[in-house]
Amino acid sequence: MGTLGRAIYTVGFWIRETGQALDRLGSRLQGNYYFQEQLSRHRTLMNLFDKAPVVDKDAFVAPSASIIGDVQVGRASSIWYGCVLRGDVNSISVGSGTNIQDNTLVHVAKSNLSGKVLPTIIGDNVTVGHSAVLHGCTVEDEAFVGMGATILDGSVVEKHGMVAAGALVRQNTRIPAGEVWGGNPAKFLRKLTDEEIAFISQSATNYSNLAQVHAAENAKPFDEIEFEKVLRKKFARRDEEYDSMLGVVREVPPEITLPDNIRPDDKAPRKNKVFHEVLILNLNPEILPPGTFVVLCKNMDKGSLSFPIIPNMFSCRIIDPSKLLRLPFG
Repeated sequence: MGTLGRAIYTVGFWIRETGQALDRLGSRLQGNYYFQEQLSRHRTLMNLFDKAPVVDKDAFVAPSASIIGDVQVGRASSIWYGCVLRGDVNSISVGSGTNIQDNTLVHVAKSNLSGKVLPTIIGDNVTVGHSAVLHGCTVEDEAFVGMGATILDGSVVEKHGMVAAGALVRQNTRIPAGEVWGGNPAKFLRKLTDEEIAFISQSATNYSNLAQVHAAENAKPFDEIEFEKVLRKKFARRDEEYDSMLGVVREVPPEITLPDNIRPDDKAPRKNKVFHEVLILNLNPEILPPGTFVVLCKNMDKGSLSFPIIPNMFSCRIIDPSKLLRLPFG
């Protein structure tokens, strides 16, 4: 972005701020009678002039995380809740399969004693624990940074190196491969065992798998979330032990018997399970007739999601709309 572009951007910024200031003034003048709508201005991905984050489509970025400016996030990496990656005065690079856990801060260096402008480079399959601080450093592939650790400008953690929880790695420190460093300032403690080195790789894999679950939940549209609330309420049951402590005896609801026309002809019902086929509908509850809801299960072979909140009740496939099953609310 050139000088003229930045000048226009600045003018636009001040015009917007002036409008917001006038809105706040008007609200105060209205006293107790004004209505203020609380809107979150948080942006998970934020440009900084001409610097824009580049995040792989298979990476997971938590809704409350902030990725700002010149930041690249590789395939199957995960940036967890409350993290801040601020690439304003230099670049941040995160490799593939890396997990940066909750409330971690990653920044870059513009001014320091050595006068170097340092990016932050994080390799592949790296695990960075909760609330760590990485500033203008390099963390190579399959390294491990413990919770609350701080790594300062110009430091390098080599492959299979480990920084213990709470450690402070001073400027221009190099942690060799296969070593554990800890303390304030960080010093060599011992060599890593083969089991610990294997654990580092496994930890990165575990977080990549866990990130897929969080990504699926965070990607659910509003209508699907509301529909799941209906199902949870419908099938909610008190724990038997809880009821026994209160002396409550509940009547066991009768089993649901489904019409024969929705059972597959080529399969007989298995024990404790009823097989049927249902149509996948838009999950907007407004499309349903009053007093009814639709039991939905989606075909896992087609990459869709099932509803586990109906335990061991249905095994479903998609069929003709005329065989849609509707059950009344109790």
